[in-house]
Amino acid sequence: MTEDQMEWLSLDSGEQLVWQGQPRIKSILPAVLIGIPTAILGIGILIIAGAYLSVKNTKYVVSSEGLYVKKGVLSRSVQKIGFDKVQNISFSQGILGNYFGYGNIEISTAGGSGVEMRFRSIRNPKEIQQKINNRIKSTGTEEGASSGRGQEELLEEILSELKEINNKI
Repeated sequence: MTEDQMEWLSLDSGEQLVWQGQPRIKSILPAVLIGIPTAILGIGILIIAGAYLSVKNTKYVVSSEGLYVKKGVLSRSVQKIGFDKVQNISFSQGILGNYFGYGNIEISTAGGSGVEMRFRSIRNPKEIQQKINNRIKSTGTEEGASSGRGQEELLEEILSELKEINNKI
């Protein structure tokens, strides 16, 4: 899928697409297992259709600047987290995910409470986690070099103001 096929994604100037994906279709297996026996009641078909539409309408993107999740069957929701905000990233695989080769990536942000973004049921979660970590490290070193001097200057300014206040007291 190219950027032209993702009309929902608006990358910033200079931002490049690094990876994109969506949940594995096999992740609807629990819904199918519940849906088939209850299909006699008509509810099962709705369960299976809902799970399928949810998977097909969920997209994940790793760009050069951050992470995106697009969700929605009847409406659309797009969430972005810049790499500068990412505090922690982890992946997990359950029994089915381990067997079928899919898992979840969970992203926590600085100042956030818990998991802010989740890439659910993606293929090779450990590999994608590594791609994201590499992006965070590469953007972090660029920003760290320039912002380190700014912090020093700010601390010096605060220190001089505190000294002035202390002298006046």
